[in-house]
Amino acid sequence: MDTMEFIVETLKELVNIPSPSGYTKEVMKYVEKKALEFHYQCEYSKKGGLIISVPGQEEDTLGLSAHVDTLGAMVRSISSNGLLRFTLVGGFTLQSVEGSYCKIHTREGKTYTGTILSKSPSVHTYDDARTLERSEKNMEIRIDEQVKSKEDVLALGINTGDYVSFDPNFEYTNSGFIKSRHLDDKASVAVLLGLLKDMHEEEVVPRKNLKLVISNYEEVGFGASWLPSDISEFIAVDMGALGEDLNGSEYAVSICAKDSAGPYDYELTTKLINLANRFGIDFAVDIFPHYGSDVSAALRGGNNIRGALIGQGVHASHGMERTHIKGLENTLKLLEKFIIEK
Repeated sequence: MDTMEFIVETLKELVNIPSPSGYTKEVMKYVEKKALEFHYQCEYSKKGGLIISVPGQEEDTLGLSAHVDTLGAMVRSISSNGLLRFTLVGGFTLQSVEGSYCKIHTREGKTYTGTILSKSPSVHTYDDARTLERSEKNMEIRIDEQVKSKEDVLALGINTGDYVSFDPNFEYTNSGFIKSRHLDDKASVAVLLGLLKDMHEEEVVPRKNLKLVISNYEEVGFGASWLPSDISEFIAVDMGALGEDLNGSEYAVSICAKDSAGPYDYELTTKLINLANRFGIDFAVDIFPHYGSDVSAALRGGNNIRGALIGQGVHASHGMERTHIKGLENTLKLLEKFIIEK
């Protein structure tokens, strides 16, 4: 299978595995299975992150990260009429999930479907259907079961603290666009698996040892706060935010110079820029003032590293996201050059 076709198919499978922050065991097993198929060693950190090791030519170790955890929610309480109130897992606007189909995952292993709605969901019934503030207190989940009371919901096994995942609605268009929730950051996980595929099939030995850190708490701020001690350089492969006053696009790889945590390492970032220029890779340099990454978490955790951030441009991040196959390809190209070039 062509590598880009592999990346898109892998991404489709990834986004359809529910994995809000902290509820990532199934998706981690999927990533581990893919890495083992390419004969790379895997191990887990104590908080459930996956570390994939690739031997290199030198003693130094380069870390590459992407995160499998996504935005989601958790049941906060059950109302007297059988609807669920919820609390956010990760930072997103409630209007971006209003009307979305979702799944409720009980701790007994049962899954139920539902829909996220405001408390005034119909213009035919509620005067404030258009104006009601979209806040946690004004949102609820309608369960697709015959329930009329809190007791009916409890009888299903649904309780406070159960996870809620959002259906991704994945679509790959004839024009090369990938539309889906959770491209942040499963698109980059798919790209890293594409990198492993190419290294395995082409027998590429990277210049430095590689450790791919697949983190599971990035959306809540501490995904890669712990790293293996041998990592000295660390690149978060996440997404490029798009918007007014930004340079990136869905077709390019974004290289972040600074985000909400501060500047990224100057030499490492410059090397990425120079490689992109040298090999004709479509890229943009940007600053993301409302953004944090696994590198940010690693630095806050006290890791002694130099860090950089790259990723394909993603439109409408933390909403109904979209990127393009060219953006994924340019991200892969930059990574493949970085791991072998001095």
